Amino acid sequence: MAIECINILIGGEAGQGLATVGQLLSKCLVRSGYHISVTQDYMSRVRGGHNTFAIRCSAQPVSAPLDRVDVLVALNQETVTLHKDQLGERGIALLGESIDDEGARALAVPYKQLIPKRLFENTSALGVLCALLGIDREVPAELMRQTFKKKGEDIINQNLEVLDKSMQWLRDQSPDFPALPAPPDAGREKIMINGNEAIALGAMAAGVRFCSFYPMTPSTSVALTLIANAETLGMVAEQAEDEIAAVNMGLGASFAGARAIVPTSGGGLALMCEGISLAGITETPLVFVLAMRPGPATGLPTRTEQGDLDLVLYAGHGEFPRAIFAPGDLEQCFRLTHRAFDQAEKVQGPVFVLTDQYLADNYRDVVPFDLDSLPEPVMPGESTDDPASYERYAVTESGVSPRLVPGTGEHLVVVDSDEHYPNGHITEDHGVRIEMQDKRMRKEQILKNDVVPPLLVGEEGADVLLVCWGSTQGPALEAAQLLNEQGTSAAVLHFSQVWPLVPEQYAETLDAAKKVVVVEGNATGQFATLLKIAGCFEPDGRVLRYDGLPFTAQYILERLG
Repeated sequence: MAIECINILIGGEAGQGLATVGQLLSKCLVRSGYHISVTQDYMSRVRGGHNTFAIRCSAQPVSAPLDRVDVLVALNQETVTLHKDQLGERGIALLGESIDDEGARALAVPYKQLIPKRLFENTSALGVLCALLGIDREVPAELMRQTFKKKGEDIINQNLEVLDKSMQWLRDQSPDFPALPAPPDAGREKIMINGNEAIALGAMAAGVRFCSFYPMTPSTSVALTLIANAETLGMVAEQAEDEIAAVNMGLGASFAGARAIVPTSGGGLALMCEGISLAGITETPLVFVLAMRPGPATGLPTRTEQGDLDLVLYAGHGEFPRAIFAPGDLEQCFRLTHRAFDQAEKVQGPVFVLTDQYLADNYRDVVPFDLDSLPEPVMPGESTDDPASYERYAVTESGVSPRLVPGTGEHLVVVDSDEHYPNGHITEDHGVRIEMQDKRMRKEQILKNDVVPPLLVGEEGADVLLVCWGSTQGPALEAAQLLNEQGTSAAVLHFSQVWPLVPEQYAETLDAAKKVVVVEGNATGQFATLLKIAGCFEPDGRVLRYDGLPFTAQYILERLG
């Protein structure tokens, strides 16, 4: 019997290896040709607490979490207690020793009989799961060879023995469990990465040369991915003493001509606001990655939310242009980060990439990104024919002044945080102030002319139009698909750029829909309010979530009314 998808939830305490088992199984599924979407839920502690690693897999693309659980891998009793009611009609729990099934349909896995010592528990769990899902033995076997290559043949052979023994044990149980259909993408080259890794790859493709950061969940893996490739890229990464130092280091690197990125989270960006304002008046390009989590203050530091849109929109005192991107999938994480570097250089100012914990940690299978289709980002100049008359802030019709890298020629680059003349020297002249502020604000038109339009999936004039931004894209698309299957015409309008907004791009689509519902992960409907500010549009309803968990299609449908 085949079903559309299988949702595997591995639960246990931090330190029990659930993420290791989950990542190994995810790789096996991708290598077998299946599509995956991984949702990680973890507590803010090194050991203990209740964590889960959920893998939704299918022969067809999947892009959202699922509430139903088909396979519950319980590494402790708490996992059974918390999740047994999520098991579907054909769901099954795989239990370790001394774990009670609490009435759930279950198989007790005798790990002590299957492994020579506890060191091999992850391999045994992987073997049981691969056999249950019908994954060919050679797929996990090759993964074992690659994973333990540096540890020698003896360790590889011990792991293979445990793998074979565990797979055979599961087959001997003959569990009544539905199988996935054969994957149509078997043999197709794909990679498995998460949202933060895709953002880092986009930065690499754009030629990033400097990364400054202070570690803050869930943004840190952007910097860690860059650090892992720094030597190859010729890139410098600096862990600063705090977020204020991080933003100022990024500004210094950009001033010197390096493409720079500063990844952080909400609390970190709050400390960077003065630096963001400094980027505005010095007209220094800098890309910020903000991985959102629930606030205020520390809030839920390892959970997800879309509560920092207003913060990014208004961060920094004074007025200056900015662009804000909000990718909804891994392809957009890659491409919009690359685009952010280009935009930052074109308008010479701060550009933001908004993500959140769900998308940051969300592993998916993707076809390798097409690097040849990417435009080369704009670069600053290094010389001028008339260095004596060079003015860093020359007044221009577009508002963009010629940016030259200091120290590369005879020109003098004068920069200051105070208001300044076109040549960069400080002034308090009121007329010059107006002239320079108007010059800076004219750059906003460049951003408006190059806004990524929202993507409409479905027909205009649908009964229900779900409007979303950022990571809510996948759940909204699945909810719309389910509505269409139930006989209610539905469409999705997804915004991957949330500022500037150009109402001419989407106003007719909003007006044509019979009912417009904004779906976003915060308590106040920040994007819905932004739509009203930008285009005087008031949606018919809002579906909001702010409990720290990601959206699912079921969550949206239950609240549509």
